[in-house]
Amino acid sequence: MKKTALIFPGQGSQYVGMGKDFFDRSPAAREVFAEANEALGYDIANLCFQGPEEDLKLTANTQPAILATSIAALRVMQTETEVIPVAAAGHSLGEYGALVAAGGLRFADAVRLVHLRGKFMQEAVPVGAGAMAAIMGMSTAEVEALCQEVARGEVLSPANFNSPGQIAIAGHAAAVQRAVEIVSKQKGKKAVLLPVSAPFHSPLMKPAGERLKEELDKAEVGELHFPVLSNAEAHFYPGRESIRGLLVKQVDHPVRWEECMQELLATGADLVLEVGPGKVLTGLTRRISKDTKMANVEDEASWEKAKELLK
Repeated sequence: MKKTALIFPGQGSQYVGMGKDFFDRSPAAREVFAEANEALGYDIANLCFQGPEEDLKLTANTQPAILATSIAALRVMQTETEVIPVAAAGHSLGEYGALVAAGGLRFADAVRLVHLRGKFMQEAVPVGAGAMAAIMGMSTAEVEALCQEVARGEVLSPANFNSPGQIAIAGHAAAVQRAVEIVSKQKGKKAVLLPVSAPFHSPLMKPAGERLKEELDKAEVGELHFPVLSNAEAHFYPGRESIRGLLVKQVDHPVRWEECMQELLATGADLVLEVGPGKVLTGLTRRISKDTKMANVEDEASWEKAKELLK
């Protein structure tokens, strides 16, 4: 059996219809969606399968929807083959998927937590007051210098270190707009405003982290069955006692995804499976390491292809 690592997608990977294929054919997947519906008190399964897209895109819905779809895919994998991961990581909200997979959080707690996390993040900053943009073609040092230069007393900072030459920034909307205008005039560089409703992973999210801490304190945490990477520190969790604190820290600190993937690949994993909707992380990982074997698992067809690589 190959040395396999698991990665779990974050916000932006959602689409109407996700998870339905597994739901229709797997009792294990149906159990996951039933558990999610019960924990949330509303029909997240129907929102995943039928939409409408506008409701699915609301942060408080997107986060539990992606988590439920990811864990449904994981449960199908676990019922059909013996995947013993060497490590796991997740991008932002995906870190909850990685922790559920490793036994650090119970799924019912995690799906409730990410629903509240989305709600708290949305409520931390008035709609329209914050923004995010993707910056392409600039180094970490250049992006950090740009943020300092154009902030002018407002908040602006790197939010996601996604892959070489792709860094997202977040902060006050006017500051983000100033950065986009400057980068757009530079040859070989590109800046794109992101279609998000809040400045995620910036210091403006601190109130959301404080509210989330109260909820995390009520959740059970368990021993990790295999190593999981922390987005905020780009190191493996030292143990169960650090789970709550690092999930709070993650809310208003940048996602250090490129470093996380380098740590993950250093485990010697010879196959990386993206578990959940879309292929966003597969694309990012290919930019970090062209030689790593990768596959995504989001429906029956992709799972069949992944199974061939597991042999």
